[in-house]
Amino acid sequence: MLQVLSDVLTAVDGRRVTLLGLLDMSAAFDCVDHNLLMQHLEKNFGLAGVVLRWMMSFLTDRTQEVFYNGRLTATQHV
Repeated sequence: MLQVLSDVLTAVDGRRVTLLGLLDMSAAFDCVDHNLLMQHLEKNFGLAGVVLRWMMSFLTDRTQEVFYNGRLTATQHV
């Protein structure tokens, strides 16, 4: 993150147009049927090949842990 900030500040200092696009999908699809979503992305938005496989890999076999107060919870499949 510090590298990104440094790059942005350097670009601004150099009077270059600077655009930062961020995509946080960490919880965006937790309440959506993943198979239905994939079909919709393929049929209605034309996603295919590597992009579709990338999305599917993000949505499958996910786990989470929480680190709080110096302790790490057990891994949970989500």
